[in-house]
Amino acid sequence: MSTRPTLAAVLIVKNEAENLADCLATLDWVDEVVVLDSGSTDDTQVVAEAAGARFFVNDSWPGFGKQRQIAQAHVQSDWVLWVDADERVTPDLKTSIEAILAKPTVNTVYSVARLSWVFGRFIRHCGWYPDRVLRLYPKALTGYNDALVHEKVEIRKGMKVKKLKGDLLHYTYRDLEHYLVKSAGYAAAWAEQRQQRGKQGSLGRGLLHGVGCFMKMYILKAGFLDGRQGLLLSLLSAHSTFAKYADLWIKTKTRGPRE
Repeated sequence: MSTRPTLAAVLIVKNEAENLADCLATLDWVDEVVVLDSGSTDDTQVVAEAAGARFFVNDSWPGFGKQRQIAQAHVQSDWVLWVDADERVTPDLKTSIEAILAKPTVNTVYSVARLSWVFGRFIRHCGWYPDRVLRLYPKALTGYNDALVHEKVEIRKGMKVKKLKGDLLHYTYRDLEHYLVKSAGYAAAWAEQRQQRGKQGSLGRGLLHGVGCFMKMYILKAGFLDGRQGLLLSLLSAHSTFAKYADLWIKTKTRGPRE
């Protein structure tokens, strides 16, 4: 009789005390919870340990990809399920994951559909749903790449990707300020990553991509069906797209006052 592989839920966090308890409450069925903190100043550690999580700290921020690699190195279980503090595992998703663990398939990683709550409603259009992300796999099979931002699970030759049933609820932005701060951080990391690769920025390219982003989200991806939230999200996403190209332009094409 085969033994069911063990499962660890893994999170990388910073100042997530407000979200963490609700997140971990939807993970009380896993064998292990690993939380890697990057320097919280709130009660994140208290909340994590109260829920039984194994808590670690790496406050020398290496970028999202490498931070996830460090977190995975702390895992003792056979399988890894990645969750962010602002996400919640639904009962249907839990059932789907447990079915996989009961009969695991070799060389396979699993994607999860995320359903995001933004500015007062779940967004089902704008290209935001099902927003599938790779989150479940055997620990020995793979892991995240080194990307500073927009990191991805590495898919190597011979590996298969399958879809899990059920949604991962994503409570992504508290308010507009939270969106703008978070977006600015992603833009800066994206620009830094591109600069390291020798890329240069252009305001014209940023404008073109920004307009294209709005048209795609609001028209082609039917963001208008998400009401005012769909319009606002499409406009903000266009702004964020322009901002990352503008940041790259500033980093690569402008000079300091003493240059």
